[in-house]
This record gives sequence, C-alpha cells and structure tokens, in this order.
Amino acid sequence: MNADPREDSIAGALEHWRRAERSVAVVRRGRVAAEAAAMAAEEAANAALATAEAAKAALASATLAEQSAAKTAASAKLVVQATRAELADSETEAAMADVSEAEAREAYRQAAAKAKDSDEDRSA
Repeated sequence: MNADPREDSIAGALEHWRRAERSVAVVRRGRVAAEAAAMAAEEAANAALATAEAAKAALASATLAEQSAAKTAASAKLVVQATRAELADSETEAAMADVSEAEAREAYRQAAAKAKDSDEDRSA
C-alpha cells in the first residue's frame, strides 16, 4: 500500500477513467452498428416496396398480354374462317371452269365433226 492516500485515489481515478473510456468506445461501436442496422433495415423496406410495385406492374403486364393473346387468337380464327370460305369459293370456281372447258371442248368437237361431214358431203 502507498503511504500517500492521494496516490491511491489518483490511481483509482485513472483506472475508473480508463474503464469509462472503454465503455464509451464499446457504446460508440454499438451505436455505429445500430445505425448501420437501421439504415440496412430502411433500405430493405424500400427494396421490398419496390419489389411489390414491380410485382404489381408484372401482373398488369401479364393481364394485358393475356388479353392481347385472346384478341390475337380471335383474329386468327376469323382469318381461318375467311380463308376456308375463299378456298371453298375457289374450288367452286375451279369446278365451274372445268365444266365450261369441257362444254367448250365438246362444242368444238361437234363443230369439227360437222365441218368434216359437210366437206365429205361436198366432195362426194
């Protein structure tokens, strides 16, 4: 033990001060960590809100895409129906043309035969 009580109190005060400094450093590190955690939590909340907004936009886009696909399918169905009708008309026209061609061929054959018979009658 020291003979001077002031030295004991100075050493004790110095030790107390050092412990207080360490406590302050620990508290400051804790405060910095808490601030960083609070900022990270705020950023996470903002990111979650942005993700929710993006999901809403994606849902709206998907809904529009579905509606557009349904309209495209309906239009394609109309095109198919119109094309089938045109095909049927074309087949009818082709058949009528075949009949007309056959009739014209028969008329020519008959005219040629008649002309041949007429020439033979004149020659005889």
